[in-house]
Amino acid sequence: MWIETKTEMEEASRTRASFSRRVLNGLLLCSGDMEHLDKYMKDKSFVLQLAVCGLRGVTRVILANNPLSGGLILGALYWASPWQGLLGTLGVLASTLTAVITGQDSVEVAGGHHGFNGMLVSLLMGVYSSAGDWYWWLLLPVFLGSATCVFLFSGLSSFLDRWDLPAAVFPFNIIIILYLLCTGPEHPCFPHHSVKPPGALEPNATELIALQVIRGIPLGVGQIFACGDLGPSLLILGAVFLYSPLLAVHALLGSTVGTLTGLSMAVRHESLYSGLSGFNGALGCMAVGGFFIFSLWTHLFAITSALFSAYADIALSNLMGTVGLPACSWAATLVATLMLLLTGSLAAYRIPTGQVRAPERNLQLRSQWEAGNTEERESADV
Repeated sequence: MWIETKTEMEEASRTRASFSRRVLNGLLLCSGDMEHLDKYMKDKSFVLQLAVCGLRGVTRVILANNPLSGGLILGALYWASPWQGLLGTLGVLASTLTAVITGQDSVEVAGGHHGFNGMLVSLLMGVYSSAGDWYWWLLLPVFLGSATCVFLFSGLSSFLDRWDLPAAVFPFNIIIILYLLCTGPEHPCFPHHSVKPPGALEPNATELIALQVIRGIPLGVGQIFACGDLGPSLLILGAVFLYSPLLAVHALLGSTVGTLTGLSMAVRHESLYSGLSGFNGALGCMAVGGFFIFSLWTHLFAITSALFSAYADIALSNLMGTVGLPACSWAATLVATLMLLLTGSLAAYRIPTGQVRAPERNLQLRSQWEAGNTEERESADV
């Protein structure tokens, strides 16, 4: 009897261990860049391939490359606002289809490189539009702006590739500012809200609420996608975590640094509560976390990047707010670009733009890049 019981216990233990391994393997297949999916998609229909390309493009905003994470982010946007979710979907599809029609590099299209700028343009057009939700005429600039991003991305990529720099979200920042300058708050067809500088004095200022400030930290991650609701922002953070836990830590850390920077500069309480003070810091921290191999020094470097991005965002927001314009993500984009040009000992941790993967994967491939750098130095010496 005792032997039978022991055998049953061992069998149950093996079953649980086998189930745990299957669950872990399933999670590993769903995390990271999901490169195995590319082989599966080769012989699938164009519509299905377009959907995967679009979802990868959604995650490129946060320096990720995972279609499941893209699905979670789109779900978060529809949860926060169905109108914004629709605009984001149309934006990423319009820019991706434009890339296909104009014959852009198929690897870049499949990787979602031509989708994320169009998505951001469409989201920001919706956020700043004062015509309200479901204003169908807004789809005209959404389609045109998203399509134009492809041409800017292609041209900037050719130019910045000389220094091994990504075009990043430069196209988005350029297009959305041009759009807002061309229309204006009183435009008869496409009016938009005027933006206040974060340093503007509040006439009826109240005491700062600590819980609201803490709540603004995860909202800073959501504001990367112009999402200011807590639940959807947490879902976006979960999508980042699915792709890379390390990148999710950098996102939260960067948003925290940005929020503390806003406190130090006494920005408007609304900027702190809504997460607007934190999202450039999150982007700046994630950029270094994604483009540099993780170590203690690069981690501190990522925090420094978040700090510079947050202070630059306040400065640019105060400057552009004088004419009613947002600073968007100019601060993080410019600071991250400068950080990628860094020389010295930290430059050895820099990952070539075309070889960037999830931070955990980058750690595994470190020995390969180090071997490649050693061969380049030896050939240069010869």
